[in-house]
Amino acid sequence: MQRATIFVRGRVQGVGFRWWTRARALELGLVGYAANLDDGRVEVCAQGDRAAIEALARLLEEFPSSCGRPGRVETVVVRWAPPRPELTGFIER
Repeated sequence: MQRATIFVRGRVQGVGFRWWTRARALELGLVGYAANLDDGRVEVCAQGDRAAIEALARLLEEFPSSCGRPGRVETVVVRWAPPRPELTGFIER
C-alpha cells in the first residue's frame, strides 16, 4: 500500500474536476480525497496500489484527456508518503 498527494494546477476549480477525480479513483480502487486549495489548485490524496495511484496521476495530467476530464490542467506534482490507515472511501472536500 502506498499514498501520494497530487497537486493539480490549472483551471480545475468549479468545473467538476473533484467529482471526476473521485469517480476515477474509485474505479481504480483508491481511497482518499480531492480538495480545493485557496491558491486555485486541487489537492488529491490517493492511497492504495502504487500502480493505481500512478494510473490516476496519468489521467489527471494527460492532454488531451482520453476520458473527458473537466477543466484544463497545467501542472501535476506527485509527493509520495507513508500510508495512513485511517483513510477510507474517497471524498470531495
